[in-house]
Amino acid sequence: MIYLLIALGGAAGSLLRYAVGRVVQGMSASGFPVGTLFVNVSGCFIIGILVRQFMNMQLSPELRALLIVGFCGGFTTFSTFSADTIGLIEGGEYARASGYVVLSVGLCLAATLAGMTAMRLLAGAGHGR
Repeated sequence: MIYLLIALGGAAGSLLRYAVGRVVQGMSASGFPVGTLFVNVSGCFIIGILVRQFMNMQLSPELRALLIVGFCGGFTTFSTFSADTIGLIEGGEYARASGYVVLSVGLCLAATLAGMTAMRLLAGAGHGR
């Protein structure tokens, strides 16, 4: 059953990744892979929220597998990130490739921390702090 939940979450995450990445990339006039960058950052924010939420409550392993392993695993796109980076390097776009790596890693780490912090603050607000 857990494998089915992971597959369902992964399918939903993958479909949303494709749709969101395509819309965001379509709004950009540059060749910079902003669609993938946006999906990675927002996916890291979402996983930050989920991880922090799961730390504060007892949730079933099935729900954790569905949302974190399945959905977030299907939604975030570090394999695409790697392919985009290599494409920029092979195209001689070394500065863009470097900027993309620094932005992707830095913003994704910051988004994960922001999601975890947001949940920590919400949990604190719920306890009258």
